[in-house]
Amino acid sequence: MSSDQSTQTADGRTIGGPIMEVKDISLKFGGVTAIKNISFDINEGEIRAIIGPNGAGKTSMLNVINGFYHPQEGQIVFRGEARTAMRPYVAASQGISRTFQNVALFEGMSTLDNIMAGRTLKMKKNFFWQMLRFGPAEVEEFEHRKVVEEIIDFLEIQAIRKTPVGRLPYGLQKRVELGRALAAEPSLLLLDEPMAGMNVEEKEDMSRFILDVNDQFGTTIALIEHDMGVVMDIADRVVVLDYGQKIADGLPAEVQANQDVIDAYLGVAH
Repeated sequence: MSSDQSTQTADGRTIGGPIMEVKDISLKFGGVTAIKNISFDINEGEIRAIIGPNGAGKTSMLNVINGFYHPQEGQIVFRGEARTAMRPYVAASQGISRTFQNVALFEGMSTLDNIMAGRTLKMKKNFFWQMLRFGPAEVEEFEHRKVVEEIIDFLEIQAIRKTPVGRLPYGLQKRVELGRALAAEPSLLLLDEPMAGMNVEEKEDMSRFILDVNDQFGTTIALIEHDMGVVMDIADRVVVLDYGQKIADGLPAEVQANQDVIDAYLGVAH
């Protein structure tokens, strides 16, 4: 990425050129088309929102980016490397981390241990040393726990660090899942409806953490979100899907005023 591609936001953040390009992606399940010929990019350092009515293809798009689904047409370019298919563990190893629409945590494990699970790809000692849990493996685990404790402090969840996550209210479970994704130190963080099911106060907290992750860690974020107020407040750019097709792409104010977007959310017949 060249420096002349970088821009400065009003709040002092630096946004660079594309870290990811989605090019002409089409995805079908049997005779059903979930995504049709969609293209957009995600710039390094930005918060990029993917929105649309239910059934628009948003989560399918995220699953293509993350490697859960393999498109029949098109390609994803990540950090200059083109690919048509990728396994989720390869995406994770390359710096793509995500949360899920439905919380996917280990309910019997503590907050600390769930976030530690996000450090798995960072652990270099082999299985033998991990089993012994002393010497080099003990030193490595100490360093990883230090990182996890910093994430716990950042997310203000010190009081629940030893609590099994199955006992936590939904809003805190979402925060723990964010912590686990951050533990992988991603360069691109994918958030699938991070505020679904939350009350107003929980949404405000999550919005603040997302902004802080982007600002303090410099993490590029792509998120799916239904709350238009949240999207307009935190997103740098917005792409809108409807019935598996892109209908708008631009700044939040531009998208909000787009007639096709207004029609889609009002349920105007196609």
